[in-house]
Amino acid sequence: MSSQESASSASAVPPPSVQRVAFYAVASGLTPLIPVPFLDEYALRRVREGMVRTILRERSFSPPDRTVTVLAGLHPREGSRLQQFVGKAALVSLRLTWRKGYRRLATALWVKDCVDMASISLHHGYLLQHALDRGDLDARTLATEDAPRRVHSAIDAACKELDARPVNQALRRLFAGSKLLLDELSKALENWSGAPRTPQQGEEQEVASLAERLAASMWEERGYFQSLEALYAKHLRETP
Repeated sequence: MSSQESASSASAVPPPSVQRVAFYAVASGLTPLIPVPFLDEYALRRVREGMVRTILRERSFSPPDRTVTVLAGLHPREGSRLQQFVGKAALVSLRLTWRKGYRRLATALWVKDCVDMASISLHHGYLLQHALDRGDLDARTLATEDAPRRVHSAIDAACKELDARPVNQALRRLFAGSKLLLDELSKALENWSGAPRTPQQGEEQEVASLAERLAASMWEERGYFQSLEALYAKHLRETP
């Protein structure tokens, strides 16, 4: 193999930073499978804070818990918590009155929720790593909330400005074809008990496989993420 071919082959492999974010994005995308209001939000927050801690720890940073919370952000699903509760409760009535239509509708809504949560973590995790690579955060500034809050605001603004459909479409294909996700949805629709889900046998391998495929898709969209980086830099300059 020539050196040029070797370099091309190496460049086709997503770097560890992309693989890391992809793993946490998949984990975030699975939190809506918890059919319990509030508990799903708690699980999502734990995953996002775990992602932030991992990213910072790999750079030997150990910021206060409050800084981690700021960088992880709060991203509840659309609507108030009361609306979320009523919405999930309404699905039970739908199941009883319109079973086939209910399954199609509920599955589509649930997959969308999975995609939305995965997309948020994917974009925010990627840009947090980029901010650290740029030196926008260091041990000194991480000890306070001002700089992390400014960085998080710029990340959030960049994500809102860029059309995320290319990445979301890849996530939708990924989750819609996931046996793990479809099995969990089927169990939730058939046996709505409001109990926390229990991990399936082989779930870790499925999550790892989904994360690997997501990382490969991300790496094919490098131009998209370069645009995301540019928007982040613009908003950081504009953020007081």
